[in-house]
Amino acid sequence: MDASYLNPYTTVAQADVVARTIFFQKTYLHVAGAIIAFIAIEAALLQMPFAVNLAASMTSGMSWLIVLGAFMGVSWLADKWANSDTSRGMQYAGLGLFVFAEAIIFLPMILIATKFAGQNVIAEAGVVTLLLVAGITAIAFTTKKDFSFLGSFLKIAFFVALGVIVASILFGFSLGIVFSAIMALIAAGSILYTTSNIIHRYNTSQHVAASLALFSGIALLFWYVLQIFMSRD
Repeated sequence: MDASYLNPYTTVAQADVVARTIFFQKTYLHVAGAIIAFIAIEAALLQMPFAVNLAASMTSGMSWLIVLGAFMGVSWLADKWANSDTSRGMQYAGLGLFVFAEAIIFLPMILIATKFAGQNVIAEAGVVTLLLVAGITAIAFTTKKDFSFLGSFLKIAFFVALGVIVASILFGFSLGIVFSAIMALIAAGSILYTTSNIIHRYNTSQHVAASLALFSGIALLFWYVLQIFMSRD
């Protein structure tokens, strides 16, 4: 057996075909599991009697700023746990924490979409999101190009977008469909960047961390695709 298969800290690009295949399978199975868990948690939250009150309290006044700040803190913690080198349990705790946090922050928008646009719009946005992810994944795997150069651009774009979002909350202006379209493109770039890292830069023991990063990009893309569909309807 190739030594790279025995060494869990070998990067995927350096590993043999068997090790790479196993890593890809584990990563995408975990992404699928995260999506299923997200749907299950969201469905459970929607059935809770306090769901509407919770969503209202999250979005009233300046509360959304607090929610965004808390989400960023939880995301940082979850990513740190998922990248733990010492505990597989900690890695799964990080992934689980992040999925739960995503379900909470999506709750207000899912409630609005269900009430004013109908459940079909959520399904349509979900299908479009998965089709876009499939296309982006195909580009990354067929070209085999290293898209890590996107990292710096994405960091700047996310900071600028966060500034615009905070300003919209403070000054009460609507971001509009154009902003949603731009953010969807940024989210697509994030998925391409993460998929490239999955192919080239993660080591073969980091399938949990890789799945968290990819799920994060997919959730962000779904958020803005759903907003575009809601604007249409």
